[in-house]
Amino acid sequence: MEEALARYRTPEIFNTDHGSQFTSTDFIKVLDAREIKISMDGHGAWRDNLVVERLWRTIKHEEVYLRAYASLAEARAGIGRYLNFYNTRRPHSSLDGKTPDHAYFNHPMPEVADA
Repeated sequence: MEEALARYRTPEIFNTDHGSQFTSTDFIKVLDAREIKISMDGHGAWRDNLVVERLWRTIKHEEVYLRAYASLAEARAGIGRYLNFYNTRRPHSSLDGKTPDHAYFNHPMPEVADA
């Protein structure tokens, strides 16, 4: 965490769960010294991360595991393209076969879903 704080902009809030590494005195002192507010999710609350965990599972199985990225830049670009596909062209069963863009923003449905 200290390396990240040294390299990047200091956040206003640090969100985490109740894991012992995040509730230790040493960890809290680092955040307090930088006046970073602490937000902790419920201990063991699986539902806190359910949507994000499902999204990352889909990204890994439909994009990451199928590619052999040569660099971090290539991985970022590939995942970025996939997220564009995921939102604009990939039908979702939970949205009655609509894309998120169509379901939430009323964008027109694509003719063919391709990656």
